[in-house]
Amino acid sequence: MVPILAAFALLALLPVSEQGPHEKRLLNALLASYNTLERPVANESEPLEVRFGLTLQQIIDVDEKNQILTTNVWLNLEWNDYNLRWNESEYGGVKDLRITPNKLWKPDVLMYNSADEGFDGTYQTNVVVRNNGSCLYVPPGIFKSTCKIDITWFPFDDQHCDMKFGSWTYDGNQLDLILKDEAGGDLSDFITNGEWYLIGMPGKKNTITYACCPEPYVDVTFTIMIRRRTLYYFFNLIVPCVLISSMALLGFTLPPDSGEKLTLGTYFNCIMFMVASSVVLTVVVLNYHHRTADIHEMPQWIKTVFLQWLPWILRMSRPGKKITRKTIMMSNRMRELELKERSSKSLLANVLDIDDDFRHAPPPPNSTASTGNLGPGTDFRRSFVRPSTMEDVGGGLSSHHRELHLILRELQFITARMKKADEEAELISDWKFAAMVVDRFCLFVFTLFTIIATVAVLLSAPHIIVQ
Repeated sequence: MVPILAAFALLALLPVSEQGPHEKRLLNALLASYNTLERPVANESEPLEVRFGLTLQQIIDVDEKNQILTTNVWLNLEWNDYNLRWNESEYGGVKDLRITPNKLWKPDVLMYNSADEGFDGTYQTNVVVRNNGSCLYVPPGIFKSTCKIDITWFPFDDQHCDMKFGSWTYDGNQLDLILKDEAGGDLSDFITNGEWYLIGMPGKKNTITYACCPEPYVDVTFTIMIRRRTLYYFFNLIVPCVLISSMALLGFTLPPDSGEKLTLGTYFNCIMFMVASSVVLTVVVLNYHHRTADIHEMPQWIKTVFLQWLPWILRMSRPGKKITRKTIMMSNRMRELELKERSSKSLLANVLDIDDDFRHAPPPPNSTASTGNLGPGTDFRRSFVRPSTMEDVGGGLSSHHRELHLILRELQFITARMKKADEEAELISDWKFAAMVVDRFCLFVFTLFTIIATVAVLLSAPHIIVQ
């Protein structure tokens, strides 16, 4: 029994904790004469310092169209209330209290650039009050802030969205906002966003004198710096566009006889401007390829450009015809000589494609003036004279002369047809070769354009890939 009595004696000597009645008594004592409209300072001529911080939890949405940034943010406000101080020893060791904000004075700090329907998107939580008058108010909220979205470099764009906080009614002489952390906002609990990469969130204190009022107003502005993650857009937008534009180049490698050439180009016409231009050039190639001598005559500039200089530049050659700078100059020289020779020959020599010397050659020694003998000495100059009508032939010449002229006309007709067929075949071949030259030229130009445009666009962006 002795140990038991000793234990009871020791328990009787220990202080008894009465937290419930002490906290109630403390609240009654603090709030009995407390005025929520009173700015809690010991000297009204001095501003009340409010330490302000911000904790970014999540970037919920970036609305490029409406230029609104939606975030999950916790505000952090600390100040010292002169009217909320007590001696903890007088109230059973109570060091702090949780009091609803509607019973206390709290700074009317709002976000100036709010786009929320209710303007203030915070949830009213309790204020933690300590015995030295320190007050901590951490209201969470879903904030919708206006943000100027610049999509010049989409999808390689960076966005800087400001969240400007300040007192709505107190000027800088009455309430002084102090940035809690010079580094900016708290990002320790930030939830990673799948579309945007958070670069940082620096903060800055500003003191501005507005036109309406002579007093300075203090605000704290946090800048949310985000960068769009391009991995999704790179593989789902950029890579397909590059591949499709590269596939458009394959249309120039198809044979002009293929009907799918124009079909393939038409399909890519819906993709981008470059493909549309490739379709136009494909039509030009097909038009050149199917031209005939009956309805088209190849101009001299096309011969010079597409049959001589471009094939030489592109290192193209025709079967049995090697195109070099020397052959081009010789071909031009021979054409000039041929035109000069044709202009100097008589009309009959050009028609019969014979030399003028034959027409002016003297008759052989054994020739006879008789028009009825067609021996070795026959005067062919008279036989080459074209009769105007068959009556003239029958009247002025013998039957042998008539037969000779008919045979000569048939030979001229056959020769002209054969020469015309050869010229048509050569002209068709020239048009087909010109189509091949245009195809090869377009292949080089569009390949170079695709490479330069792709590299230029990618290198001009501020950043390429952000995972």
